[in-house]
Amino acid sequence: MRRPIIAGNWKMYKTPSETVGFLHDLAPMVTAASRVEIVVCPPFVDIAAAVDAARGTAIGIGAQDLFWLKEGAYTGEVSAPMLVAAGCRWVIVGHSERRQYFGETDESVLKKTAAAVEAGLTPIVCVGERLEEREGGQTERVLARQCSGGVCGLTPEQFARIVIAYEPVWAIGTGRTATPEMAAQAHHFLREQIGIRFGDEAAQACRILYGGSVKPDNIKNLMEQDDLDGALVGGASLDPVSFAAIVNV
Repeated sequence: MRRPIIAGNWKMYKTPSETVGFLHDLAPMVTAASRVEIVVCPPFVDIAAAVDAARGTAIGIGAQDLFWLKEGAYTGEVSAPMLVAAGCRWVIVGHSERRQYFGETDESVLKKTAAAVEAGLTPIVCVGERLEEREGGQTERVLARQCSGGVCGLTPEQFARIVIAYEPVWAIGTGRTATPEMAAQAHHFLREQIGIRFGDEAAQACRILYGGSVKPDNIKNLMEQDDLDGALVGGASLDPVSFAAIVNV
C-alpha cells in the first residue's frame, strides 16, 4: 500500500524565525497523523532553522530546488550533497514556476532528479499542463512528453526512489482546482506511462501527488480518488492550522 505524502511548498515566504514558530505550532497538531508522511519545503535560508525545529518530530524537511552538479563555479546554486548536509531528506524538482520563470526543461529536470537520488534525497518531480494545453485537449500529450524527457530517463533503481507530483499549471495559485475526476484521470494516465517504461509493479508502487490550490475544504474529495497519493500544497501550507487540517484528513 502506498503511504500518502502531504508536502508543503512555501515558495518565497517566511524568515528563519517565522519558520521556527510555524513548526513549533504545527508539530503538536499532527502527532496523530502516523499514516501520512509530512514534508515542509522552505526557502534555502530557512532550511537549517527548519531542521532544528523539526528535530524529534515526524516532519521531514525538503528544499525547493537544487543544481545537478556537486560543486563548482555556479554562483547562487545549491547542490544535493549540500542539502543533505544541511539536514534535508526531500527536494522539489521541476516545479512549474521553475519551468515558467527560470527556464527549467525536461532535460534539466532529469539531471536534477538523478543528482538528488544519487545523494540520497527523495525528489518530488513535478509535471503538468498549462491552461491553453488543457483547453486544447493536450493534457495527455504534455504529460507523456514530460515523462519521456524527464523521469523515464532514469534507471529502474533510480525511479523507485522518486515521487511524482501532478500539478496542472492553471490551478496553481489561481484558486481553481482540478475536479477530483480530472486529477484522477491525469494520475491514471501517468501511471500508465510509468508502466510502459518501468513495468506494472513500478507503476503501482509509485506515489503520485496532486498539486494545485489544495485546501482543507477540497483535500478529502481529492484523496478519495484511488490514484492520488497525497498533495503538494502551496498557499495553504503557509498557515499551520490549515496545513495541519490537510494532513489530518
